[in-house]
Amino acid sequence: MNTPGIIIRDEKESDASIITGITVAAFADMEISDHTEQFVITALRSAGALSMSLVAEVDGRVVGHIAFSPVEISDGTRDWYGLGPVSVRPEYQRRGIGKALIREGLARLKSMGARGCCLVGHADYYPRFGFENVPGMVVAGVPAEAFFALSFDGNMPRGDVRFHEAFLAKGERKP
Repeated sequence: MNTPGIIIRDEKESDASIITGITVAAFADMEISDHTEQFVITALRSAGALSMSLVAEVDGRVVGHIAFSPVEISDGTRDWYGLGPVSVRPEYQRRGIGKALIREGLARLKSMGARGCCLVGHADYYPRFGFENVPGMVVAGVPAEAFFALSFDGNMPRGDVRFHEAFLAKGERKP
C-alpha cells in the first residue's frame, strides 16, 4: 500500500526532536535493536557527521527519517557512506515511505559524487534497492548476511568497513 503525497526534504533544525520520537517509536518493538538508534542520530548530528538527513512528510506531518554518514574502508576507498538508521512511524509503515526515503537518499548520494553506500540490515529488504552481500567487505561483529553494499561506480572496495564512532552512542534509556 502506497501513501500518495509523500514529500521528502532535508531535515530542519526544528525537526530534531520529531526525528527522535519517530526513531524511538519505529524501533520500539524490534527485537534485533539495542534501542539506541536515536542516540546515534543525535551523536552523528553533534559530530557534524550527518552527511545527509532527510525526512518524509505526509499531509504536513513528519512521519519518516533517514540518515547517511561517511564510512571508512581499510583499503583506502573514499566517498562511501553508511545508510541508517531509517525509520517510519509505526502507523505509517508498509506504505512505501521507507522505500521513498531510501530511493531519494541514494539518488542524492549519487548526485553528490558518492561512490557507494553500505548498511547493516535485513536480508529480505535491502536487495530490492540493489544492495548485496559482498565477500571481502566486512564490519567487525556483524554477520556477513546482515551487511550490504551498493557500488555507484561499479568498483566494489575490499576490507574492513568502519561506521562513524557515533554508532557506538548510548544514552539514558527510559524504562
